[in-house]
Amino acid sequence: MSTTPDGRPIPPAHADERAMLSAWLDFHRATLALKCQGLDDRQVRLASAAPSQLTLLGLVQHLAEVERNWFQRVFAGLDVPLVHPEGKGDGFTLVPERGLGEALAVWRAEVEQSRKLVAAAASLDESGRLSDREAALAGTEALSLRWIMVHMIEEYARHNGHADLLRELADGATGA
Repeated sequence: MSTTPDGRPIPPAHADERAMLSAWLDFHRATLALKCQGLDDRQVRLASAAPSQLTLLGLVQHLAEVERNWFQRVFAGLDVPLVHPEGKGDGFTLVPERGLGEALAVWRAEVEQSRKLVAAAASLDESGRLSDREAALAGTEALSLRWIMVHMIEEYARHNGHADLLRELADGATGA
């Protein structure tokens, strides 16, 4: 597999659908990790702009929650607790004793579990089930693994845009 100069995996130009979706999701996961690389605890806790409390550390924690929710809860139907139950349970709330190293390790473990569930699925047409509350919002109770993977690519891409700005705020680094 080819990589960018900064080490991120380049998605293939031609591949089957599962390989393509997995590669793009891994590219965006690697981008998030890259945005955090080399920063200290103070820098990853810098909030974007008032009144927002968005931080790089919060994004890592949030995306650990998102990985667990969509792949384990929704797709696999597992009854698993929140990764970071503080605040609203969305992962954005920071606690003094949790630094970036721990948050990245937890996130990477969630990513690995997600990869295993995707690899074990027979088809992208397999469906997961939303909670009653989520189904009421989505207008359906079942979503395909394909839908979940496309949504996850979108989720990471959107948050990586936030990470670009947070990284520039932290140390002036731009690009990638």
